[in-house]
Amino acid sequence: MLTLAVTVAAVLGSAAFAPAVAADPTAPAPPYVDDVEWAKWGDLSSLRVYPTESGREAATLGSPIGPGAAWAEVLALSPDADIPGMQAQFECHWYYAELVEPGKTSWNLEPWRPEVGFDAMVSAGCNPGGTEEPF
Repeated sequence: MLTLAVTVAAVLGSAAFAPAVAADPTAPAPPYVDDVEWAKWGDLSSLRVYPTESGREAATLGSPIGPGAAWAEVLALSPDADIPGMQAQFECHWYYAELVEPGKTSWNLEPWRPEVGFDAMVSAGCNPGGTEEPF
């Protein structure tokens, strides 16, 4: 897992991964998010984000599309998701979930998780501060 994190982090930080300046006509088209829903695990809340097939395709290292447009879709569907740390969890899932667990039903974001830096987020499998499965 750490090897994947280091390798992907190196790619993300490279100039080769810089976002495209002009729109790419071959890039997957929105919408990237089909639906979101809040769920409860005991006293803990979780926002389940259900990506579309286009979102899954865009959420790969081969796509020039970054997570900004998809995060805007999440906030349009659930404005109350604009909580510190949630966007960072979403971006981590955007870049890694389809690589680690392709086709996972939802990407789960939790407002109770601690805000951490990029390296700690990736090392925790996008789920810092918890013991459940990553991604």
